[in-house]
Amino acid sequence: MFSQAISSSNAPQAIGPYSAGIKLGDFVYLSGQLPMDPISGEIVNGEIQEQTAQVLKNIEALLKEMNLEMRHIVKTTVFMSDLSEFNAMNEVYASFFTQPYPARSTVQVAALPKGAKIEIECLVIDTLVYERQMQGGCQGCGSGHGECCEGDCQDSCGCK
Repeated sequence: MFSQAISSSNAPQAIGPYSAGIKLGDFVYLSGQLPMDPISGEIVNGEIQEQTAQVLKNIEALLKEMNLEMRHIVKTTVFMSDLSEFNAMNEVYASFFTQPYPARSTVQVAALPKGAKIEIECLVIDTLVYERQMQGGCQGCGSGHGECCEGDCQDSCGCK
């Protein structure tokens, strides 16, 4: 199997028969993260701001397991039990991201597990290999600009 389960001791464990995340090639699919304290396994007390912050901290912990950051998230889906709290959620959400922001959908649902106010799932792309290639360029022929050279040069970035 080419997929790898992702979990972290710094993020809550799955509360059912699913993985917190699955990595397949460069793609990482993070299951919906709840505002659970990773130690107690309980939903954090507080309003939507505190719950949003906890969800995003849990996402950061999962990403860290793969040496990834929030900037690697390309799409989120935010599930909220009350869209009247959208602006308050959005303020906290914005503080965890920089431009270009990930694409996002936000939907109101009737209820979330454990009585949570919010759940966020993510699609992540692991671009670390490509970033290293762009920084080092074609080492075999020394172009150093992320460009492949001409001739019969071949190195780890696939230059020919």
